Amino acid sequence: MSDTSEPTPFPTTGRLLGVDFGTKRVGFAVSSMDQKYSSPLIVWQRQSEQGDARFLKKLVAEHEIVGLVVGLPVHMSGDEGGVAAQARAYGDWMAATVNLPVCYWDERFTTASAEVLLYSSDMNAKQRKEKIDKLAAHLMLQSFLDTDDRNQAPASFPVKE
Repeated sequence: MSDTSEPTPFPTTGRLLGVDFGTKRVGFAVSSMDQKYSSPLIVWQRQSEQGDARFLKKLVAEHEIVGLVVGLPVHMSGDEGGVAAQARAYGDWMAATVNLPVCYWDERFTTASAEVLLYSSDMNAKQRKEKIDKLAAHLMLQSFLDTDDRNQAPASFPVKE
């Protein structure tokens, strides 16, 4: 007997957690309950898998998260490289750890945009480094929230040049 049920659509209400993956640090942002706005949340210095799992479970519980949106670092061509594969693996691990749905979203230019915003502020290099990952997560999550039909949109939008 085959399973012909439709996949569960990604949640359209409740808070989402935006994730800017990094091998050393992970930036997080959170959406509003109505999924209209995103706010930078925190930068997590990665530890052991157990330490990361404890932190993630606490974050999800505290903010009543209903879904994960993980930034996918794709090339300008739209192709995924090694870092995108790592981001997918981390996102899959996160989803399994907290038992939540995950969506992968094109994060091209989010870190560069975050850098531009932070350079125009009065922060020194150390302050910028502490904030860049959560700001990148915020920009990526807001891009996801601003998309008209998020359940139909692919995780990345290949650019044909």
